[in-house]
Amino acid sequence: MNQNKNQMNFNTVIVQAGGKGTRMQHLTKNKPKALVPINNLPMIFHLFRKYPNKKFVVIGDYKCDVLERYLAAFAEVDYCVVNAGGKVGTCGGLNKALECIKENESFMLIWSDLILNEDLDLSDIPAGNYVGCSLGFECRWKYENGLFEEERSSTCGVAGMFLFENKGVLAEVPEEGEFVRWLSSKNIDFGTVTLDRTKEYGLLSEYNKLQAQKCRPFNRITVEDDCIVKEGIDAQGRQLAKREVAWYEKVKELGFKNLPVIHELEPLKLEKIDGKNIYEYAELPCEKKKDILIQLVDCLNGLHKLGEVPFDAASYDDAYLGKTFARLEKVKELVPFAKDEFVIVNGKRCRNVFGYEEKLREMFEKYKPDKFVFLHGDCTFSNLMLRHDLEPVLIDPRGYFGKTELYGDAAYDWAKLYYSIVGNYDQFNLKRFSLEIGENEVTINTESSGWEELKEFFFELLKDEIVPEQIKLIHAIIWLSLTTYAWEDYDSICGAFYLGLFYLEDVL
Repeated sequence: MNQNKNQMNFNTVIVQAGGKGTRMQHLTKNKPKALVPINNLPMIFHLFRKYPNKKFVVIGDYKCDVLERYLAAFAEVDYCVVNAGGKVGTCGGLNKALECIKENESFMLIWSDLILNEDLDLSDIPAGNYVGCSLGFECRWKYENGLFEEERSSTCGVAGMFLFENKGVLAEVPEEGEFVRWLSSKNIDFGTVTLDRTKEYGLLSEYNKLQAQKCRPFNRITVEDDCIVKEGIDAQGRQLAKREVAWYEKVKELGFKNLPVIHELEPLKLEKIDGKNIYEYAELPCEKKKDILIQLVDCLNGLHKLGEVPFDAASYDDAYLGKTFARLEKVKELVPFAKDEFVIVNGKRCRNVFGYEEKLREMFEKYKPDKFVFLHGDCTFSNLMLRHDLEPVLIDPRGYFGKTELYGDAAYDWAKLYYSIVGNYDQFNLKRFSLEIGENEVTINTESSGWEELKEFFFELLKDEIVPEQIKLIHAIIWLSLTTYAWEDYDSICGAFYLGLFYLEDVL
């Protein structure tokens, strides 16, 4: 950072995250607006990623307990949370936040629903006080010619981002009320910062314009002509990308045909398949779905026959229980009822997984295979396509199982397929589910992909491979393991936990 004292060198960001977010409707039923995911990250985490070395003072109020527990689990920045204590308006909690700032320290004040342009650079602006002005989205107030006016504007609108030279400027800010209205009555000289390509997500209508994300926060997928380019954008994503490339190289070497054309490996550049993901074939008649399922099973059986390695007990334990319980511990304090002995899910009294680790180990011991086979590792409907609506194509392999590269338990692949057929994972992943967390019970409903009717047919196809109880057990564990993998959305974390308990109850 430029250390010139005549420049705006702010070190602290105050985030106003205390509003109820009622205009976001169902998205804020269980969580504050600051945790609504935008492009695979909670709103507030866009700020964390933009300013990873700043100190954050987060003002909470509505669902403040959820905010505190979520940040404790996943925030990797220097932060503290202050509770507005029911004080309403954008002034609410601001005085408490200012107590966390030194007397002559400059700082940013920003609303949590504002996603700043990644290229916005404030390091070279002179010291002073500034208003962030919208360019391309409408705001209720405008700042023009040195005056605040309650008039809508999309070129000089007051967007909800301010820079202050020191907290003395806000010495008289009230305990509650509208911050901009209060500012309009003060004789403060402001410069302006143009917020080009910045987005505000305070309305459900704006959120609904977003394209549903099919990748996780650690990946970026872009389309170039007839190609898909897939890149890891953090350490986890880069490690997974490395494994995915290794899987494609090996499976191609072994002569497997049901793959996209691979154009480049670094970054991974693949053919854009002329077809759809399997979950998009919901309207097909049952007999046609059976034909597709037969093809998928044959395809995966062919993959599993490409090679084998000796069974590895450490990988087996890590893939099913070690990884899962490590993830569950991370969200144990976050998910409502996660420390209760029983949880009522969709009317079913479900035993809590935390009391059954040893029993689960005994159950998995019964199903351990004699060998590991070549594995896809994540063959949900989202990662299976039909080229020209006919030929199965495998995409997005995981490339490892526990501590073993490329090979693993064949039952894991079959359980992942069941995860889509019966569990409707792909709809859940697209956030097409509703979650009601009551005082004593939970109701969760996921949209259907329309394949549940093939459950028994699926088991019939695999009768020489597995037993249904084994697949059902692994299926429940996969849901529970999703809790931290789906960390970007609080509702998904909770929903995955509850669905895991719901399905686990059938096999305990």
